[in-house]
Amino acid sequence: MWRRTYLVLLLIRVYFALSPSYIHPDEHFQGLEVFAGRILSYPSRLPWEFTSDRPIRSIFPLWPIYDVPISLLKWFYNETGTESPPAELVYYVVRGAMFLLSFVLEDWAVHELVPLPRHRRAAVVLVASSYVTWTHQTHTFSNSLETLLVAWGLVLINRIIDKRRSSLFSCAVLSFICVAGVFNRITFPAFLAIPGLQLLPHFWRKPVSLLAFIGFGLIFFFVAISADTIFYRPSASFSDVLRSPIITPLNNLLYNTDSSNLALHGLHPHYNHFLVNLPQLLGPAFVAMVLQAYNLRSIPSWLKNVRAASALSATAMLSIFPHQEPRFLIPCVPLLLSCLHVRKSRLFLAAWAIFNAALGFLMGVYHQGGVVPTQLAVPSIISATTSVKESQSVSATVVWWKTYSPPLWLLGDNSTLPVDLNIDTQDLMGKPGPEMINDLEDLIASCRKKQKSGSKQPDAVFVVAPKSVTFLDQFLAPQSSESSLELLELWNYRKHISLDDLDFGTDGVLPTLKRVIGRRGLGVWLAQRPACRYT
Repeated sequence: MWRRTYLVLLLIRVYFALSPSYIHPDEHFQGLEVFAGRILSYPSRLPWEFTSDRPIRSIFPLWPIYDVPISLLKWFYNETGTESPPAELVYYVVRGAMFLLSFVLEDWAVHELVPLPRHRRAAVVLVASSYVTWTHQTHTFSNSLETLLVAWGLVLINRIIDKRRSSLFSCAVLSFICVAGVFNRITFPAFLAIPGLQLLPHFWRKPVSLLAFIGFGLIFFFVAISADTIFYRPSASFSDVLRSPIITPLNNLLYNTDSSNLALHGLHPHYNHFLVNLPQLLGPAFVAMVLQAYNLRSIPSWLKNVRAASALSATAMLSIFPHQEPRFLIPCVPLLLSCLHVRKSRLFLAAWAIFNAALGFLMGVYHQGGVVPTQLAVPSIISATTSVKESQSVSATVVWWKTYSPPLWLLGDNSTLPVDLNIDTQDLMGKPGPEMINDLEDLIASCRKKQKSGSKQPDAVFVVAPKSVTFLDQFLAPQSSESSLELLELWNYRKHISLDDLDFGTDGVLPTLKRVIGRRGLGVWLAQRPACRYT
């Protein structure tokens, strides 16, 4: 029975892996935006983490995740005579690679970490049925990679202290995981600090294992520093790496220990991880753990293993920092779920199924779900709208409003389109409505038929915004005859919900839900003057 359940859950994971939701900008701008721009020469805008004088993001752990599949795709298309693969194919190939990593490495690690077969089956199914596994683990987050590295770090620690196995190879692999984990996220040591104490007696008895761990660790550390230094300074030589290396984890640590820097990203109370983020990730499982721990007569079984110690100690350490997001605790999810032993309770199963189905569809399908499909469709929309001008070169400005930042690399190279497009993407984020309209008026000519040649204004201006934003209703054609601007809808993607539009305090609960859910979707409008409609 459990095998069939696991197979169904695997198919669900595939579905969410190929659903173009958008959980957080970091899933694009800390990896795909960088590699797609460098390898495929797609338009890209590097985030500040990669462009500051002291970059804080390492390229070392990202290379096998992004560079390898994108480079293989490019090589295949070059061999077939095509310059580069379409951006949509690149997107789904990388998401498919993240699914495979989750399916193979995460499930394998859980299977090996839980010793008893009866508990092992339940743990694998419980982890596979979590919406975090369906969504976050199949998205291109550094936290998703951290989850795999933490799980396999624990696996290798168990293998090393197991006297029946040779530990030298495991020590070498563990040193690689530790280096890759630290260069991926500086929070990684928090998850292995307590479990790593188990290695001290082993290293005392077998100093050769300690030497192997340290020796290979130094080698991997030097390779990681060299990769980062050459990436950020392409002309750097071997001597430059030795004299002035770029150590991204150190830069990251210095940046995140400055409270003024963290304030730019949002400050949270120190209890946020334990009282808000863990319940948000675990749902009914968190309630079950708390109820079991509340029984002071005995220590609950889920607390009696190293996986729980790893997750809880890491959560406590990360709670020291005031900037706390749920995705920082993603590695805790498989660790804690694999510890939980729940009796066959219909109430728990029903609550677990409802919780994960609701959060799965919200975060895996609808959350900012229109940004990726819309950005992929933007070149075709512009081409179809401006083709009547019979121009071989078209300049267009696309204004994004009240959405997550659109990844520029998704625009691709547009070599197959009938016109040469020059697309300027402007991300206005949450700018007030009147200010956004003023920006549009500055972009649009008073009358396109009277626009002089050489004008700096683009040939066409488009607006991308959630359909739940009622401010735009006054400008929608044909009601906009008395307005200075007119928005003509060209395209929309229905599976889009923006949680930033929730305004319970002003509009009330029911009207807000009716607006955000009932008017869900992301629209693309052509912005023009009512007196000079685009024909």
